[in-house]
Amino acid sequence: MGTILWILAVILVVSGIVAIVRRQFLCGIILIIVGLLVGPGGVSLFT
Repeated sequence: MGTILWILAVILVVSGIVAIVRRQFLCGIILIIVGLLVGPGGVSLFT
């Protein structure tokens, strides 16, 4: 389960960075924050 959460977190953070590059700052920041919360190193929403 930890590996799946880690992969999901990486996908969310990368999507957030891409959104910021495309000048969608609010969406990008939200994706990065959610990615950090979901990741095993952060506060996991699923445990």
